[in-house]
Amino acid sequence: MNPRRKFEITVHGRKVRLGERTLIMGVVNVTPDSFSDGGRYLDPDRAIEHGLELARQGADWLDVGGESTRPGARPVSLEEELRRVLPVIHGLNRRRPSCPISIDTSKSQVAEEAVRAGAVLINDVSGLRFDARLADVARRHRTPLILMHLRGRPETMQQKPFARSIWRSVRNGLAGSIRRALAHGVRRSQLLVDPGLGFGKSRRQNFEILAHLGRLQKFGLPILVGTSRKSFVQAVVAGGELSPLRARKSRRPVWPLATSEWAGQAPPLQIGDAAAVAASILAGAHVVRVHDVAAILPAVRIADALLAADR
Repeated sequence: MNPRRKFEITVHGRKVRLGERTLIMGVVNVTPDSFSDGGRYLDPDRAIEHGLELARQGADWLDVGGESTRPGARPVSLEEELRRVLPVIHGLNRRRPSCPISIDTSKSQVAEEAVRAGAVLINDVSGLRFDARLADVARRHRTPLILMHLRGRPETMQQKPFARSIWRSVRNGLAGSIRRALAHGVRRSQLLVDPGLGFGKSRRQNFEILAHLGRLQKFGLPILVGTSRKSFVQAVVAGGELSPLRARKSRRPVWPLATSEWAGQAPPLQIGDAAAVAASILAGAHVVRVHDVAAILPAVRIADALLAADR
């Protein structure tokens, strides 16, 4: 296990300690085409209720997004993204003001309006590559800024050849994102990094990143990891192999079994998600981004107990 460094960040004027226990970021997708929930929460009222339920289950932060970043997803307009997320942020902030809200966007104008509506963190999957002005929003409002590593763009990221050295790609990409943020006046104490599991990486590369997550400690920043409902977890849970080429030749399934076969039990994907979350925490993650908070919380607590016992 990698010893987890302690950090302190300011969220909405309050000091938050990272590293004493793992924080859970609950996902609220306000999209019609998300890979994880298929548009179940596109309606603002349903999205708000879903976010409130995640908070009741134990989410420390809520991450609201209005543009799908699944493989093959196409960008949405600024106006459409704002139409989706602003009512949800307003509603969550009004009904659960104690639960910090993150805006998941790569557009500076969406981030600006979302912060005015009540968001207090910014989560940029592009690591400032798509719109560097987003860093100006974080600087002005002094919000934490999550910088994720992404190869290419969501619509093409799983089609192009994968990096020969995934760690060189992640290291160089995140280093560039950090430089851009600092150049725009964002304080280093505002930054978190995310290796971007599933974003332009092969199945094996995602597990390679998880296995050596401690390498990200070289940046001296808190680490956020999102493994929830990712296809590389689904494939292995269903019996697929690490190498996509070998998996295609295998007779074993590479996608999840029907959840109806697991009536009365936790479906296998949730168990796989819990295992991946626990692995990321033991490897050094400070924050985990998940869809099923209640199902994942026990694994988070066990991993935190192991880290506490190893001190």
